Amino acid sequence: MINITNENISEVLSFINPANLSYQEWINVGMALKDEGFSCDIWDKWSQNDNRYHPGECERKWKTFNGAAGANVTFATVMQMAFDGGFRPEKDSRELDWDDEIVGKDDYVIVDRNWLESEEIHPPKDFDPVKELTTYIETLFDSTETVGFVTETWEKDGRYMPTKGIYSKTAGELIQELNKCGGDIGAIIGDYNREAGAWIRFNPLDGKGIKNDNVTDFRYALVESDVMEIDKQNAIIRELELPVAILVHSGGKSLHAIVKIEAADYTEYRKRVEFLYMICKKNGLEIDSQNRNPSRLSRMPGIERKGQKQFIVDANIGKGSFNEWKEWIEGMNDDLPDTESLSEQWDNLPPLAPPLIDGVLRQGHKMLIAGPSKAGKSYALIELCVSIAEGAPWLGFSCAKGKVLYVNLELDRASCLHRFKDVYTALKIPPKNLSSIDIWNLRGRSVPMDSLAPKLIRRALKKNYIAIIIDPIYKVITGDENSADQMAHFCNQFDKVCTELGCAVIYCHHHSKGAQGGKKSMDRASGSGVFARDPDALLDLIELEITDALKTQQEDNAACDICIKYLNRFKGNTWHDDLSRDDLCNIKTIKEYCKENLPQQTYANIIKEIDEISKKAQSLTAWRVEGTLREFPKFQPLNLWFDYPVHRNDESGVLSDIEMDDKPAWQKAINKHKDSAQKKSEKNKIKFENAYNTCNYGDEPTVKDLSIALDMNERTVRDWIKKYGYFVDKTTGKVLKNDECG
Repeated sequence: MINITNENISEVLSFINPANLSYQEWINVGMALKDEGFSCDIWDKWSQNDNRYHPGECERKWKTFNGAAGANVTFATVMQMAFDGGFRPEKDSRELDWDDEIVGKDDYVIVDRNWLESEEIHPPKDFDPVKELTTYIETLFDSTETVGFVTETWEKDGRYMPTKGIYSKTAGELIQELNKCGGDIGAIIGDYNREAGAWIRFNPLDGKGIKNDNVTDFRYALVESDVMEIDKQNAIIRELELPVAILVHSGGKSLHAIVKIEAADYTEYRKRVEFLYMICKKNGLEIDSQNRNPSRLSRMPGIERKGQKQFIVDANIGKGSFNEWKEWIEGMNDDLPDTESLSEQWDNLPPLAPPLIDGVLRQGHKMLIAGPSKAGKSYALIELCVSIAEGAPWLGFSCAKGKVLYVNLELDRASCLHRFKDVYTALKIPPKNLSSIDIWNLRGRSVPMDSLAPKLIRRALKKNYIAIIIDPIYKVITGDENSADQMAHFCNQFDKVCTELGCAVIYCHHHSKGAQGGKKSMDRASGSGVFARDPDALLDLIELEITDALKTQQEDNAACDICIKYLNRFKGNTWHDDLSRDDLCNIKTIKEYCKENLPQQTYANIIKEIDEISKKAQSLTAWRVEGTLREFPKFQPLNLWFDYPVHRNDESGVLSDIEMDDKPAWQKAINKHKDSAQKKSEKNKIKFENAYNTCNYGDEPTVKDLSIALDMNERTVRDWIKKYGYFVDKTTGKVLKNDECG
């Protein structure tokens, strides 16, 4: 927290005006000061800036404070008041400790009061009461709208208080009458007390009363401050670009800014006024909070008050509307970095972030793994966790060694933990750095990413993760995944995590429906193209169609490896000359050799392992990984076997020749049907030719002979005769091949 001493506490308090505080707020300041160890004299001296100050009251109250300001009133409360009033301390060179409290955000602070220059206001040389009032009414009201104003007063404790006034005339009627009054506005609005002045309501009324319920359009709000120099009020109002419809000098010590609110109803009016007042307060414009009501009175221009004129200072200044102003205010507080000149950085370029996955992803960047269901995406991410923790390769890529957080959104806790152990076992990696893997199990507790991100950042601070893996993202997607703007907002949350924690964020997403082989890798992920274009690295998995013969080949190769393992274990090098290179790849030959040369029980163990391998081979799937990279050159596609529960590189190269199937499902069904029909036709042709060659003892058969031999009607036989290249000789009735036709 900022170091506050007896020497600088007065400076802090100078940014808090006690005249603008409620009684409880004033008490809170005193309690906080005592709790922080300051003396009552400091509180008393500061309180003298309020005309409500009574000597001795601070000392009496101070004695009732019991030393603890309470859970909700600490010295941070005082600091926040000072920050809201414009206090900005010199930057502390001391590094913040983990337990230090940060107060006084700079959000929405635009005006630096330390450098604020006053902007003088001069009364008009030719003061024209009719023109002043007419301009005011024309600026704020439509001709048919009812205007409320007050000229009669009553006295209370030496102060002049306004009555309900008049609320029966329209703006058009008033302007028409003012133009005919010959300069005597009292004849139109009534004579007023020149010690009190006169007032006017800035929002139109329904003609039935003067309460908030009688306001017909929540168009304007009043901003007034009477606790600071009027020239500084003017400067802040203009520097804040407040959307002021009309700015009136009250004839006293304040300006009345009639600010455009343009609310649809009272609820929206309240929200907008609260925002307006908050901005004013944060920028040092101490305003009277009692002016919130839409039916509030403001000072009427064209009137004299205690010898001072109430006049229009300016009209239609600042931004054109409330929405435009609000967007400008928020834009001024976007926390974006300043631009920088390339010439200044050219000879002193910052170092690139080191690789997390060599040739694929840098530390602090984002990566997406996309693929269809059953591609083993979650297992691939768990494999990556293991590789980072142990500093081992992942899918053939070298990985930096460090600490990783796995955010599990889909699996129950037990299944997730078992998967990690299964992957370690299958990869045969010694678990030397289990403490480098943290798991955050959120199944059933996940929240949208914009809510999860700050919770994640808070938990991950000071953990020194080099990677955070989120699996899967469909559990935390905010909005419609097909909406580019909503998904851009969603993906921005990953940027926040990367920036705040300085680590890589890796996540997975599913493919869209339908065939994917004909698409580019970055177009396969489901939803908006933002998914593919946002990450720094995209790894896309697509399944390869493998034949039964290829599966059998893999099965035989694995079986041969089992036999070789046992032969080496039990016979050393003595058997190598007995089998050729081809024999080592022939499962039948090598099994027979094992049966003849190894103990019976050993051979039984071999057969048992081969049976297990055979069952596992049936579940093998093949995958191709393509990469779209921002920081590195494109790598050659990787071919993998998903050998549950891990992915293994295809070292043999048998998958490299497989082309990805880009046909949709309906086309595959048609092709399958065509293939089936073709096979059936070929089978029928063989059946026909066998019957033709045997049914008449080697002589050319007749149609009837073939009908009997094939057990089908003669009409079908005639179709086959024509289909398979034969014809019927009209003279002999014999069935002949076309090449015998002469």
